[in-house]
Amino acid sequence: MSTGRKYQKKPMTRPRKSGLERRRRSRLQRARLIALGISEGVVAKMNQKEVRTLLQRPAKLVAV
Repeated sequence: MSTGRKYQKKPMTRPRKSGLERRRRSRLQRARLIALGISEGVVAKMNQKEVRTLLQRPAKLVAV
């Protein structure tokens, strides 16, 4: 059995992430880190995974 027409209709399928949205989120997350007090130079050298990891616990960043 295959999936029927019900799951192939546009509103029901999950939208793909576009490159534009991904870059916008990345820029916004980097701006959040800068607002929390990390210098721009340090944030610029981080990859996206490091940025997301630091933003998971922002209270620890403020404490340090």
